[in-house]
Amino acid sequence: MSGQEFVGYASALIVGLVIGLAGGGGSILTVPIFVYVFGIPTMLATTYSLFVVGTTSLVGSINHILKKRVDLRITLTFALPSFISIYLSRRFLVPALPDPLFQVNTFALAKSDAILYFFATVMILAARAMISGSTRPEQGEAADGHPRYGSLALDGLAVGLLTGTIGAGGGFLIVPMLVLMAGLPMHRAVATSVFIIAVNSFVGFAGDIQHTDLDWNFLLPFTGLSIIGIFIGMYLARFVPPDRLKKGFGWFVLAVACYMISREVM
Repeated sequence: MSGQEFVGYASALIVGLVIGLAGGGGSILTVPIFVYVFGIPTMLATTYSLFVVGTTSLVGSINHILKKRVDLRITLTFALPSFISIYLSRRFLVPALPDPLFQVNTFALAKSDAILYFFATVMILAARAMISGSTRPEQGEAADGHPRYGSLALDGLAVGLLTGTIGAGGGFLIVPMLVLMAGLPMHRAVATSVFIIAVNSFVGFAGDIQHTDLDWNFLLPFTGLSIIGIFIGMYLARFVPPDRLKKGFGWFVLAVACYMISREVM
């Protein structure tokens, strides 16, 4: 195993660690790890990301379900519309995008490059939210205890489209939505987010497996390390303030996003 591959597999632990601590965020690292560390093509990297994030989150959510931290009614409201947009985007939208995406004279933007630019933009927005602390609202529209089911369903559609396009679980968006629009306490929002991410990711992955060849000898060990990471993250969440870790992680995500953009431009 080369030093670069060692770094890549070690990063799998970080992916699970962040998901376990904060209910999301770690998944936004999987595509850059696959593309820039392991040299996997962008479209395949998004497929791998969905499997890793889905499996890791599912294992983590079992503990939350057993402790009755997951709000199943809110999950159903948010997840059903999300399932539809994820599956349709992975099954039809992403494969149908032209390659190159557009061309002007001698300049051509390849589909894979466009997805990486979009991914980097999402990373910058997520990093900004993590650094500013805006992903930890205390109350919002549902502070009166009455969830805004219509708003949750619409947001589920939007998050599903994002997940289907770039292969990220969207936990950095789901957690604040569950607090603001469902009125969930933070610990229940994090637990519910992990479960939603798991199911969303598997739905997106199901839209891919019909036209994608997978290297299970690579994918399963990486996923196993990520699962170890989520258990570490859930353990540390009992002792370490997640806000402080998320702020540091936000700066790291911002640095990775800037690296991605500079790498693609150059």
